[in-house]
Amino acid sequence: MRANRKPKGAALVGIGLDGQDGTTRLTRGKNFVLYGGSEQTHSVMQETAIKINEHLDSRGKRLEEITPNELRDICQKVIR
Repeated sequence: MRANRKPKGAALVGIGLDGQDGTTRLTRGKNFVLYGGSEQTHSVMQETAIKINEHLDSRGKRLEEITPNELRDICQKVIR
């Protein structure tokens, strides 16, 4: 790896489009940024992002180390 090259990174981005109460919601966490949505939608996005990170931690992996298929499998487990 070249000395001036940055390490690979990854993040989950959640955007809620149903917020109509005039409140701007923004949550940043380990590997994720969530913006907008109603209170309920934003809460669901937060819970989902946290559970994804818990699954990654239990596997001893970071988001940038998994394949898109692995992320899909984790999301399917978390959303159920």
